[in-house]
Amino acid sequence: MNGLTLAEAAAGLAGVPFRLHGRDPRHGLDCIGLFSAAMARCGVAVRVPAGYALRLSQPARWMPDPAAYGFVTAQAPYAPGDVVMLSPGPAQLHLAIRSAHAGWIHAHAGLRKVVIQPCLPKGQVLGHWRLPPAA
Repeated sequence: MNGLTLAEAAAGLAGVPFRLHGRDPRHGLDCIGLFSAAMARCGVAVRVPAGYALRLSQPARWMPDPAAYGFVTAQAPYAPGDVVMLSPGPAQLHLAIRSAHAGWIHAHAGLRKVVIQPCLPKGQVLGHWRLPPAA
């Protein structure tokens, strides 16, 4: 698996309804559910939390360890399949995945669906990970 594969898997979920704590594309996804579903489409099962509070102060309790799934810490510029953790507001966390075409894929609560948008969602970047190129 590489970043482009992950980006394409995530893009294939565009239009899936937003659902808080959603883990199944048939019923809806939140941003962690989107990450998990995209990884599953790439053949990698990711254990993600369920039932977390809307307000969080400890990202480690919300996001699975990226290194356990082959991700490394990355720096800009962004590449397809990069995963970014954002803080859009106090004690709020959000994930977005870089698309293959310079946009961002994320579960948009306001639009009530998984979307591909040209800009990174608003918020302070708390983490940035990528899958290293295949050797």
